[in-house]
Parts: sequence; structure tokens; C-alpha cells
Amino acid sequence: MAASSAMQSILSSPLTRVTNRSSVNQFLVPTCFVPHMSRNATMPVRCMAGQNEQKGQEPNPRAPKVSTKFSDLFSFSGPAPERINGRLAMIGFVAALGVEFYTGQDVFAQIANGGIPWFLATSILLSSASLVPLLKGISAESKSDGVMTSDAEMWNGRFAMLGLVALAVTEYVKGGTLI
Repeated sequence: MAASSAMQSILSSPLTRVTNRSSVNQFLVPTCFVPHMSRNATMPVRCMAGQNEQKGQEPNPRAPKVSTKFSDLFSFSGPAPERINGRLAMIGFVAALGVEFYTGQDVFAQIANGGIPWFLATSILLSSASLVPLLKGISAESKSDGVMTSDAEMWNGRFAMLGLVALAVTEYVKGGTLI
């Protein structure tokens, strides 16, 4: 139905004409059924450029607009949750391995022997430090450069989360320290 109305509009357009030639084109369709545009037909063309693209101005790719509302920062797809959890996981993974190597205690023993106040203090400090730039409207993507990009930080945080969980599960199954 839509195809027939589109074809009717093409055939009824003053810019097209149907020829009587009986030759066959490259698509094996007789050319008498294909609309032909005359060479002197004019076709209006409009520019669809945005406001920022006029007169050679390019938008600044280093300053994406970031919402500074607290609910937007901590939404499911917001910039704060995964970044803060990733940073905590990176510090936690390295600290857990370091304490395990130095004292010989597994992760669960570290938590039981005074690890909770250290975790809470680190969480509050790191969360506050991560939220200050976001509340000012500065995104991590705008500050990433070279090797230390925001994507690399996200992937390192994801791997640290997996590593911390794998360390705890391995020590639980093994019944002792990993190192």
C-alpha cells in the first residue's frame, strides 16, 4: 500500500516523466516502468546544519554537558555509581592483597579484625572526592587524556570489582589465604 502510493506520487510529480523506450536497464526492469528525471529539472536542497556548525564553528568535544542534580548523578546510568564503586574496588583489591601478603590474613579475617572502619572511612572520603567535580558540572571524560582515559578507569574498576569478588570466593572455597 505504501509502496504503491509512493510510486504514484513519483509518477505524478512534474519533475519525472515516463518514457516509451522498451530497453532494459541493469536491474532487468523495462525502462518504461522507471521514472526518468529530465536534465533541466530543479531540485530544492536545504542545509540541515545545526546552530553550532555554522561559520566553521565546531562544538567543543571536551566539555560534554553534565547534569549537576544529585538524583541524576546517582541514577542507574549516571556517572557516579560505577565510577565510585570502581575506585573503591581498585583501592580495596590492592589493599586486600597487600594486607594478605604482609599479615597472612584472608579477606574475611581482615574485615573481622577492624576492616569495617577503614572501609567506611575510605568510602566516605573517596565518594566525597569523586562527587565534588561532578557537582560542579565537570565530567571525567573532559579531563581524560592520553593513556589515563575515563574508559580505562572504568575498565580497571570493573576488573577490580571482579578481582575482589574472585579473591573472596577463592579464599572461601580454599579455606585460607590466596598468597
